[in-house]
Amino acid sequence: MDLTTSDFDYDLPLELIAQAPLQRRDHSRLMILDRARHTVEHRRFDDLPEYLHADDVLVLNETRVIPARLRGRKQPGGAAAEILLVREIDRETGEWDAMVRPARRLPPGTVVSLDAAGGNLIIQQSTSEGLRRVLLPRGSSPAELGGEVPLPPYVRKTLEDPERYQTVYARHEGSVAAPTAGLHFTPALLKRIKALGVMITYVVLHVGPGTFRPVTDEDPRSHHLGEEAFWFPFAASAAIREARDAGGRVICVGTTSVRVLETVMRNGGGKQESEISGSTDLFIFPGFSFQAAGAMVTNFHLPRSTLLMLVAAFAGKDFMDKAYRTAVAERYRFYSFGDAMLIL
Repeated sequence: MDLTTSDFDYDLPLELIAQAPLQRRDHSRLMILDRARHTVEHRRFDDLPEYLHADDVLVLNETRVIPARLRGRKQPGGAAAEILLVREIDRETGEWDAMVRPARRLPPGTVVSLDAAGGNLIIQQSTSEGLRRVLLPRGSSPAELGGEVPLPPYVRKTLEDPERYQTVYARHEGSVAAPTAGLHFTPALLKRIKALGVMITYVVLHVGPGTFRPVTDEDPRSHHLGEEAFWFPFAASAAIREARDAGGRVICVGTTSVRVLETVMRNGGGKQESEISGSTDLFIFPGFSFQAAGAMVTNFHLPRSTLLMLVAAFAGKDFMDKAYRTAVAERYRFYSFGDAMLIL
């Protein structure tokens, strides 16, 4: 069956889009999808250990969201400008790739004075990915320039504590959006999971704007995801091999962890004796043959998104459609600060 982008549309009442995280990270709801039995259960996220076994390995993405949103004023004139930093190009010169708004009114050579910290940013040429090269004041970091952690556009409330848009294990700065499946974990929950004999290992994928860009082509296979930097340490490879040798499962937390593992496997990795780093534009669509992921923790994703297509590929399109209809009927909370599912 040939699937189109329209096949990944669904109706969602606006009030089900979560506008803030719950007071306790691990008190979100958890839908359990069993692919073999084709069943759906409703639990709470801190029940997750009940579905894990000794010798499983849990793969987490320890990327950290950078304060990537800069606000300023075009000079001369004072018109508002917004810059979303995407990727650092050269630390010494201050060059970054970025998204700028309003793009048409910020041609190359435009100077933007930054509201929060003073100093000027210079808009440069367009890139092959449709971004813009920008030049920050030499030696300045986004945080020093008053950058804000960028929240998704569907979150309209101000986040009182920006750390709630970071996982508790976030260490490596580089993302413009959080790997949201990991937002449900607490140190106490991770400790309980380890006590079961479950191994916990870490990879890094720095989430770029392409992950959340809607698919506009009706044939989704025409969509280009965009490159995102990743790191697959030797420790992760060793933990995954150990789990498989012991008969355990590889349980990926989030679509980002899935994409790291599947990228590595498709490039002959998984048995290396050193780390692997690079970039990936792997787009996972129904019909994809998974080589690494055996189970997945994930949130509920936007219609027509590459993320929804990935989980449909993993769980099966019809089963995922059923799960989303059930989630709407049961009033689950959707998107970044919403509830989660465990796909077994």
